[in-house]
Amino acid sequence: MPLSAVIVDDEQLARDELAYLLKNAGDINVVAQGKNGLEAVNLVKEHNPDLVFLDVQMPGLDGFGVIKRLLDKKVRLPKIVFATAFDQYAVKAFEVNAVDYLLKPFDKKRVSQALQKARSQQEANELPAEKIDNLVRMLQTPKTQTSKILLKAVGRMFLVDQKDICYASIEDGVITVVTAGGTGMEGHSNCRTLEELLESLDAGIFWRAHRSYVVNINHIREVVPWFKSSYQLRMDDKKQAEIPVSRAQTKRLRELFRL
Repeated sequence: MPLSAVIVDDEQLARDELAYLLKNAGDINVVAQGKNGLEAVNLVKEHNPDLVFLDVQMPGLDGFGVIKRLLDKKVRLPKIVFATAFDQYAVKAFEVNAVDYLLKPFDKKRVSQALQKARSQQEANELPAEKIDNLVRMLQTPKTQTSKILLKAVGRMFLVDQKDICYASIEDGVITVVTAGGTGMEGHSNCRTLEELLESLDAGIFWRAHRSYVVNINHIREVVPWFKSSYQLRMDDKKQAEIPVSRAQTKRLRELFRL
């Protein structure tokens, strides 16, 4: 039997693109589409789909809020594939028992892989009560964050205020953090991935502008137009570093600064 699916995204183009890719993937039937979290809750209750492709960031009720609302209403949770332009949500996505997550713009191969995972889990039993209770607690309890970040530099360990961090980058598995200002410093984080670093940073001011870069939006000095409608960010650190903005994050840049 083909999988039944619901697509929920506040962008019409994203819904259309995903529906097209799913149609060509075969063995899946998109039974409904919605444009916000409230519609997602109602569509899941109405159609009881096998799979929901759920946008993380939506006005009002976001993707994680949808799951919490379904749990509160004691609705059977379908298998979830989160769709997002922000891969910092990947860790949290898997914490809520998502089958997979897809980065925008959607990639045919990744959509196919997500479907394979969903099909392989189709015969799995529903979540046990204990795991659902843990899921509820995780969604209700915000993660504690410290205002200080530990950095290693010149053989010493420094505690740096988050507000002073200009940007962080990763290369060959090593995360370098640069602080702002003419006398700024540069050091290495103990974190293994940028996702892990983002978990300890304030999501209100830190943004994954590129797969290899996280920036503090308060330390962006200049937005520089680049090739083919892309942009670079000139930061206010000592070297005035230029950070690329990935195509997937261009929309977010325009939202941040109303470009």
